[in-house]
Amino acid sequence: MNNTINGTSDSTLEIETIPIHEAKSNLSKLVKRAAAGETIYIGAYGKPEAILTAVSENKIRAELRKGFFGCMKGKIVFHEGWDDPLPDEFIDLFYNSKGLEEFEPK
Repeated sequence: MNNTINGTSDSTLEIETIPIHEAKSNLSKLVKRAAAGETIYIGAYGKPEAILTAVSENKIRAELRKGFFGCMKGKIVFHEGWDDPLPDEFIDLFYNSKGLEEFEPK
């Protein structure tokens, strides 16, 4: 299989790849370079396996939303009448109760 990118085969496509051991030793420097806008490729034997890039607040918000919105889909069931008005005696207890002392055993 011959992968090409813009007509260039992957055998001739060269991306500067930092070896994993070197990346571990220089991580703080690499993070600063990435934060400044550079894309850092990390890998083994000259083959990129990971990318270190800057993160924006928008990217962080998008990642947080991925796991939040829709996470309970199919897990919550609303039965018919769940939103019916509460009986008057419940409303009366809520607004006119003297607290727990009203329910203490006599």
